[in-house]
Amino acid sequence: MIRHATRLETLFVIVPEDALEPYEAALSTVCGTIGLFLIDENARIWRIEGVKDAGASEEALAPALALAELVTGISSELNREPTEAEGWLARTYSSFPEQLVGKRFAIRGTHLGAGKITGRVTLRLDAGVAFGSGEHGSTRGCLRALEKILHKKPRRLLDLGTGSGILAMAAASLLHRKILATDIDPWSVRVTRQNAALNGLTPLIRPVLATGWRHRAIKRAAPYDLVFANILARPLCKMARDLALHLAPGGVAILAGLLASQERMVLAAHRRHGLKLLARVCEGNWTCLILKK
Repeated sequence: MIRHATRLETLFVIVPEDALEPYEAALSTVCGTIGLFLIDENARIWRIEGVKDAGASEEALAPALALAELVTGISSELNREPTEAEGWLARTYSSFPEQLVGKRFAIRGTHLGAGKITGRVTLRLDAGVAFGSGEHGSTRGCLRALEKILHKKPRRLLDLGTGSGILAMAAASLLHRKILATDIDPWSVRVTRQNAALNGLTPLIRPVLATGWRHRAIKRAAPYDLVFANILARPLCKMARDLALHLAPGGVAILAGLLASQERMVLAAHRRHGLKLLARVCEGNWTCLILKK
């Protein structure tokens, strides 16, 4: 999924795992392809790389990096180097082996070819689209949380901030239900549509470009029995009231993108609007909350 050009440039930052998602989002403002590379397993230090056309506009990059620093409290220098598409892809492929998540899921890059593990739902993704690839703790936590609530058999589903569409695909595969998958980023909506087709889930997944709860597509399909919101802690707090209004009685919300240290803040914001904690799922420093209306 690399955009071919005569010249390419790699932008990269090196951050601890706690800062991974905001900086990944920042680089995605100018890079159509993002890669994640774990460079220190003990300290959980990552290198986030983005490939962009050398002449592409970077107008949105500086504000996005500033926001990432503000949200995480971690400053990271932006580095640049010229690169060749083939070499970058080869390294991305080598860092993205098949992943087993929870008891039911296998995430497999397209570079590994077709293949399935008996007893698991295999979700195929392009390794060049790292955002939401299942490597990040918040995504893995959401997949494990989904396993915990399957017995509730939710019917009306929403994935708010879908990213690569991985959570929408997981829910559609296990529940055999249609799901609305929304994002504020046109690139994410496009990638979700491509991934849905790759996994034979196009009839079940509806990707929509939407800026938030007030979008008519989201309002029209409410109330929801299950909502995924794998975003960040502060936006989750701000949207707590809207989430509660759009959940059906007895509906479940799976919230992620928050550090363990932010759990109390997010939980308090949602309790004020009538939601209660069913369970939590922890993956490294990341926490996923399962709430019920």
